[in-house]
Amino acid sequence: MGRAGKRGVCWLAVRGVLLALALALAGCATTDVLPSAPESAPAPGVARAVLGCPCESPPAASAKADENSEATPKPHRPRTVPQALCAYFRCLCSPDHKREEDREKEKDKNSNNEKAKEKDNGKEGQGGKSVGEGVKDKNGKTEKENGAEKDKENGAEKAKENGAKEKEKEKEPADAWYSAHFQTTVVTQIHNRFNSPYLGPNSLQPGEGDATSLTSTLFLDLRLWEGGELIFNPELAGGRGFSGSSGIAGFPNGEITRAGTPTPTPYFARFYLRETWGLGDEMETVKDGANEIAGQRPVHRLTLNVGKFAATDFADDNDYSHDPRKQFLPWSLIYNGAWDYPANVRGYTYGIALDYNTKWWTLTYAVLAEPSFANGAPLDPHILKANGHVLEWERRWKINEHPGSLRLMAFLNHAHMGNYREALALMPQGPDVTATRAYRLKYGFGLSWDQEVTKDLGVFARLGWADGRTEAWAFTAMDELAELGLALKGRCWCRPNDMVGVAVACGGLASPHRDYLAAGGLDFIIGDGKLRYGPEEIFETYYNYEVRKGINVTLDTQAVNHPAYNRDRGPVWIGSIRVHFEY
Repeated sequence: MGRAGKRGVCWLAVRGVLLALALALAGCATTDVLPSAPESAPAPGVARAVLGCPCESPPAASAKADENSEATPKPHRPRTVPQALCAYFRCLCSPDHKREEDREKEKDKNSNNEKAKEKDNGKEGQGGKSVGEGVKDKNGKTEKENGAEKDKENGAEKAKENGAKEKEKEKEPADAWYSAHFQTTVVTQIHNRFNSPYLGPNSLQPGEGDATSLTSTLFLDLRLWEGGELIFNPELAGGRGFSGSSGIAGFPNGEITRAGTPTPTPYFARFYLRETWGLGDEMETVKDGANEIAGQRPVHRLTLNVGKFAATDFADDNDYSHDPRKQFLPWSLIYNGAWDYPANVRGYTYGIALDYNTKWWTLTYAVLAEPSFANGAPLDPHILKANGHVLEWERRWKINEHPGSLRLMAFLNHAHMGNYREALALMPQGPDVTATRAYRLKYGFGLSWDQEVTKDLGVFARLGWADGRTEAWAFTAMDELAELGLALKGRCWCRPNDMVGVAVACGGLASPHRDYLAAGGLDFIIGDGKLRYGPEEIFETYYNYEVRKGINVTLDTQAVNHPAYNRDRGPVWIGSIRVHFEY
């Protein structure tokens, strides 16, 4: 298929998704339409009102049937795309297009009119005192007054019970057949003029202006059938990082991975199918969110994801440090820097991810495509030779009702990478690792831990290790990682939705890697021409201020000691402001 043919297929897919979204927003499709099958046949005249379009008012003939039967069961919302489309066209074909809420208003109005009439009739009939009305008990109250007090008490109890039930219902999200969310994040950074006795091709420049990145994402999730979902995330990203996004291994802006070019460019970030098989009867509530549809799902389940996504969607999670749009910013804090996870220059890849979930633990395995060259946009088509694997086991627990989790990860990458020792053997001074590229293996391990201490305070940590013999390929140049941090909500100062974060990360290199850089070699992200090795240390603190729901402004400060593992350069102080919108 030629380029024009591929574009045509892409546009057809886009049009299909837009059509489904238009139908979802057209009006009748979101009303309660598809009830569960009744246990017995509906009464004559009621069948169409129950099983047909919810916009249609029940015929007058059904009034008599309603008196002799139980209330009509309330219809359910559609849970899948076919159910929503069916409900939409039923609504269009109905002769009466009144919505369910309109009928409810009419019902309430009629009920209020009847009560008003009864009240008027009662006033007209009060010509004198009834028998016993003037007789008082030992408390000095008449029988009428005692009855009124009892009615008042009973009414208060019922109102309290109804209020509690309504609150419980509000907490439980209604089942839906789609989810649509949106986010935009802008990050602007500036750094000081720091000590720099020399520069290399991939060094952080000691004097430069500010750097800004922009990302904007649409999160669409459609339930195609029970257990089957289609996730589609168009994204727009652009901007630039310091020194062309180079000079620091744990780069200070996690959003810059999405910006392949300075000019904002649209692309498909995620497009994959999720299939879930329930393996038990116990259910859990899923809240509406980005790429999550509100409703219920089995706790014990097997989930298969196939398509385009980010490897970090399924592995190396952490409750307090995983999202550069709301939490910490540096690469080595939001992800495990030692895991050279498979991805193109924007951070996405194609693959298959399978996870087996129980109440207290989850096992995840994924096989993913590798880029054709280091930090490259195209993915290697030789999938049998170029692939990445990750296996992660997650254990969850609660300590005094405070949740915590531990994730143990192992990874194996197979790609067309160079070897640092071979590059030094070929050229002791100014070695070029790209000259030794062949299909090789890289492996390593990672650990991620988080624990809620109080309802406002949480702590987290990560550890990572990679063999460090082969070329830095897809994420960053780091072979060892240790990080520790905490996050605190602002409830104590009457800002419960604000967040303060403090963390420190320490990255290192294996001996073949550091020898290569010391001889003047270059990685795709670092290379000062020479190296006096020291661990790259990053300290960060931020304050995330919620302006209003869906709008957050973050002030962030970072201190980087030994940037690019070089004791001769730095320290670097970085100030950031982040503005985040979401819906």
